[in-house]
Amino acid sequence: MSCLTISGVGKSFGGLRAVDRVSFAIDNGELVGLIGPNGSGKTTLLNILSGHQPPDAGTVLLDGKPIQHLKPERVAQAGLLRMFQLTRVFRRMSALDNLLTAGRALGLTHRQAAARAEQLLEELTLERVSDLDAGQLSGGQQKLLEFGCCFMVPPRIALLDEPFAAVHPTMKETMAGYIRARYAEGQTFLIVSHDMPVIVELCPRTVCMNAGAVIADEATRAVLNDPVVIEAYLGGEAA
Repeated sequence: MSCLTISGVGKSFGGLRAVDRVSFAIDNGELVGLIGPNGSGKTTLLNILSGHQPPDAGTVLLDGKPIQHLKPERVAQAGLLRMFQLTRVFRRMSALDNLLTAGRALGLTHRQAAARAEQLLEELTLERVSDLDAGQLSGGQQKLLEFGCCFMVPPRIALLDEPFAAVHPTMKETMAGYIRARYAEGQTFLIVSHDMPVIVELCPRTVCMNAGAVIADEATRAVLNDPVVIEAYLGGEAA
């Protein structure tokens, strides 16, 4: 059964068609990669899915219910949680308070949020910086913190936009390990990344976009060996 269904979604900015009649679905428990060259429309599509931009055309269904015109907070409350390419944390709040705020916004009691935050700080190796302002953390630690905010309440689907960019390998493995463990438990993911080795390792299926449109959607290794994808994105010859 599909968790997320995207049908004919389009978005233009002036004369630029950033997303061009995109359609694909993600089933419950899938871990799907979303790749494509810069400017291919990936982040704009995530903005539409998460309620930060309305589509000009098409529908987005979460468990069969339309969400394409809901505000971001309503989309989040419906279970679609978003991690941004440019890290968004409350820089003058502690790491712990960032997690507590996310939990409370998603309906947890203070006691529930505190227990969940403690668990996530341990799992993401952030315990020793829990009382520091988020602005004092390294860039990788801030990414881990925002990542954790997406999981204060297990999301219906997690949208992760370049989670591994400019992250120390140790922190990247912490994040990847968490994704693997949650995927094994049935969590649904859509991951945008330019880190091809991580996409190959994590994602059984990958969707590739170019010039706003989907040009491939199949098993990850098949996508990466598709001549159309190679020409549009990877450059060079098939592996």
